[in-house]
Amino acid sequence: MPIAWEMALHIADITMFHAPSSGGVRTYLQAKHRYLAQSKDIDASLLIPGSERLSLGALQTLPALRLPLGRDYRFPLRRRPWRDALVELQPDVIEAGDPYVTAWAALEAGQVLGVPVIGFYHSDLPRLMGDRFGQPVSRRLKRYVADLYQRFDSVMAPCRSMADRLQAWGVENVRVQPLGVDVDTFHPRRRSPELRDWLGMRDSQRLLVFAGRNSREKNIDVLFTTARLLGPHYHLLVLGPGMPTRTPGNVTVVNRCCNPNEVARALASADAMIHAGTRETFGLVALEAMASGLPVVAARAGALAENVPLGCGVLCEPHSPEAMARAVNELFLNDAAAMGRHARRHVERHFSWPQVIAALLDHYRDVIGITPGDGQRQYG
Repeated sequence: MPIAWEMALHIADITMFHAPSSGGVRTYLQAKHRYLAQSKDIDASLLIPGSERLSLGALQTLPALRLPLGRDYRFPLRRRPWRDALVELQPDVIEAGDPYVTAWAALEAGQVLGVPVIGFYHSDLPRLMGDRFGQPVSRRLKRYVADLYQRFDSVMAPCRSMADRLQAWGVENVRVQPLGVDVDTFHPRRRSPELRDWLGMRDSQRLLVFAGRNSREKNIDVLFTTARLLGPHYHLLVLGPGMPTRTPGNVTVVNRCCNPNEVARALASADAMIHAGTRETFGLVALEAMASGLPVVAARAGALAENVPLGCGVLCEPHSPEAMARAVNELFLNDAAAMGRHARRHVERHFSWPQVIAALLDHYRDVIGITPGDGQRQYG
């Protein structure tokens, strides 16, 4: 017979994907812990790499090596300190947010504690590394990922295409768990006419925007060529670190990490977002643009093909500036503003953080085993 008792649910997150300039995973974890902190019957801990060992309430850091070209990421080298830190926290469920040392440490801690461990597959490692180093590397990494994620009690993926890939590699018990959007921060009311004045735009010009880092899979060169093809009737604003310094005349680059309020202001002040990424596992910035009332022109690839539905924008052939330019022109031959309003309603309906966190908590309860109706958990 299972044993049942009533107590606060303690969730522990562990990942190396948490750094000052990191993207969607950090946004997910910050939003998740912000909402969980409002619940009286849930405790949540976050264990991440840092320069030294610290304990700041729910946030715990352990020292780890800084990656030289890793956008401030730190890479843990030894499992044991991370396993021991998790065991000391005594959580009821552990969520591992990367496929490296901390994932193995989470699995070992789960065995010691006798609690379930969930793996969140945020990044498509075989594809990203295969793009850089070739198919032999991609094939080896597929085997590694399959071996690792088969060991978790449950696996989450941020989009259906990622879940399907994991299942094709032999990983079972995969669940689609989308990320969420702060629909108060990313809102049409953030629109600022002063931004267009700062850019020196004419009233007749359309403002396009993209926000994100410059990495190979973002295809920033496609965005720049698209802007050049579109010509002087359009202006492209690009926000993010590591961007090229040579740009077409109708492109403005803010070459740094921008805080959410800056990004929200830029999105709400534009007429559309363009996104040429082909390896997006969720495409959070596209959803943030939609929440800001923008239609999205995106490559028909990865999570963007799932998360930019009909009526919220236009999808086009990947890796083709010509196709993207045609899609932008097609967008504005229609009622782009109406599509932006529809996009806002779509995000409110499906991707607001309260909805996303509620579904996530239901999944935790299913994995742990909660007695229906009385808030008790069961372990067999």
